[in-house]
Amino acid sequence: MSNHQFINNQWVDGKGSVFQSLNPASDAVVWEGEEASEQTVLQAIESAGEAFDGWRQLSFKDRCNVVLAFKEKLALKQLALATVISDETGKPLWETKQEVGAMLGKIDISIEAHLNRCGDTIKEMGDRVSVIRHQPHGIVVVLGPFNFPGHLPNGHIIPALLAGNVVLFKPSEFTPKVAEMMMAIWLDAGLPSGVINMVHGGKYIGQSLVNHPSVKAVFFTGSSAVGQFLKTTLIDNPDKILALEMGGNNPLIVTSYSNVDAVILNIIQSAYITAGQRCTCARRLIVVQDSQTDALLNKLATAIKRIKVGVYTNKPEPFMGPLVQPMMKTMLLQAEADYIKDGAKSLVPFTEPIKTGSFLTPALLDISSVPNFRDTEYFGPMLVVTRVTCMEDALIAANRTKYGLSAGLLSDSDDDYNYFYNTIKAGIVNRNVPTTGASSGAPFGGIKASGNYRPSAYYAADYCSYPVSSIESKHVWMPEALPPGVTL
Repeated sequence: MSNHQFINNQWVDGKGSVFQSLNPASDAVVWEGEEASEQTVLQAIESAGEAFDGWRQLSFKDRCNVVLAFKEKLALKQLALATVISDETGKPLWETKQEVGAMLGKIDISIEAHLNRCGDTIKEMGDRVSVIRHQPHGIVVVLGPFNFPGHLPNGHIIPALLAGNVVLFKPSEFTPKVAEMMMAIWLDAGLPSGVINMVHGGKYIGQSLVNHPSVKAVFFTGSSAVGQFLKTTLIDNPDKILALEMGGNNPLIVTSYSNVDAVILNIIQSAYITAGQRCTCARRLIVVQDSQTDALLNKLATAIKRIKVGVYTNKPEPFMGPLVQPMMKTMLLQAEADYIKDGAKSLVPFTEPIKTGSFLTPALLDISSVPNFRDTEYFGPMLVVTRVTCMEDALIAANRTKYGLSAGLLSDSDDDYNYFYNTIKAGIVNRNVPTTGASSGAPFGGIKASGNYRPSAYYAADYCSYPVSSIESKHVWMPEALPPGVTL
């Protein structure tokens, strides 16, 4: 078995159980290796601890230079990395190229964000100065997801390194090959030994990293259930920073509009991009009923049926690839059956267009007559429609969720948007663009069960270091008068 763990800038044996990564389009083996053993995890933590002082004591400019060298090497590997992401996730190549592009863009944005949000602040106070500086936490754990296996871990790793932290990275067990290629690029960029260490494995390996007393921060992207588990796990460790980036049961409201095709395109891009496997995907379409509603939903159903689903190597390229795991297909088919049993109307049913892999065509269900609301994040290409009679009812329906990540409004009405913006409970609020639209130059995160008020992207700098305030004078000085009751 080849060495797959990246520790102290060397590839080492995991010494744990063997697991595989499969191409979700063909079921072919993409990667095979071993989980990290307890011994290997401790080795990675020790390596990070030994590297921390040297890394933190480098100037910010020197740390930037290492990160910028990574950007240069990554730029040379764009297509190769995008292809590996497509192999392990099934995403179309047009989409994985965008993902690698976002990784490159993250570098300059993170440098800017650090300087903007964590730069030194000096204020004159007579012969003294008040200074605010920022210090790194130390060893931070980054737990990566499968849906953006390059971009999302990168979005934690880059700002963490810039702040002077060292990183323990556990990628998703569904995308180990992507993570290994990222580490190889870092190695080629001249990363100092031990500054990033990567170990493979599932839940147990993640727990071992998170619970270790040397770990000072945990940055997680994934499901709300796992995020809640991490929060509970660390409840007795308030000294550990926990940044949670979780999912949502995201609403998309439609009111008045003039361009029906634009509305349909925005709905499709909101609900079905990445086969619905984005945390910001719209799960619920809430339509304020008017004379256009039936025609809109009929035209939407027709457009959904025309969406190309297939293997990323197909020409022309598909819009959607497969789900990352067969179990997710099973879960979605069951959810569709349960909705129909409860009285939902299937406007576009799931089909399995390709028998190999984990392919599903997108589905659309009208649940207006379903009595029981299911506040579940079904992570895949299923959109449910609810018809309402007014904007007030649309907002009540939209906010009827424990989640609060992304929400969108498709409407030409400024009044509707003002009401929507001031009433909706979400961390990302969009108008007339897909719910999946987000900028790395802005904060990215949710509220309620979708996050813990530590948004990532431009605001990731905030949780990668802590502020230290000082009052400083070059000399010990005597006041003009001694305090009452003091004699020298």
